[in-house]
Amino acid sequence: MNTQKTFALLLGIALVLIGILGFVDNPLVGDGGFFGTNTIQNILHIIAGLIGVWVGIKGMGPGYNMTLGWIGVVLGVLGFVPVVDDLLLTYLNINTEISVLHVVLGVITLVVYYGTSKE
Repeated sequence: MNTQKTFALLLGIALVLIGILGFVDNPLVGDGGFFGTNTIQNILHIIAGLIGVWVGIKGMGPGYNMTLGWIGVVLGVLGFVPVVDDLLLTYLNINTEISVLHVVLGVITLVVYYGTSKE
């Protein structure tokens, strides 16, 4: 079993589902949800998720995991920088909860990338 491939595939599926859920009125994800998102962020989640599904199926998980892990950590950390936080909230509706989630998922993804076999 290839951990990198499986993780990329599962992360991709989760991102697609989160992106779709962001378009549906619910208390968890979306404009008024606990995890604030908007149309741009929902589309980005769907695109990143579809890429994850594709690389997971093709067995190219390590590059995806590393890239998404670092993007998650950087976006999450930037969410706590006051000036950048305002920009992220304005353009992508990234709130504090999303910033924490980005850091946590980014770190988990990097642990998978750096801590498991790349084959």
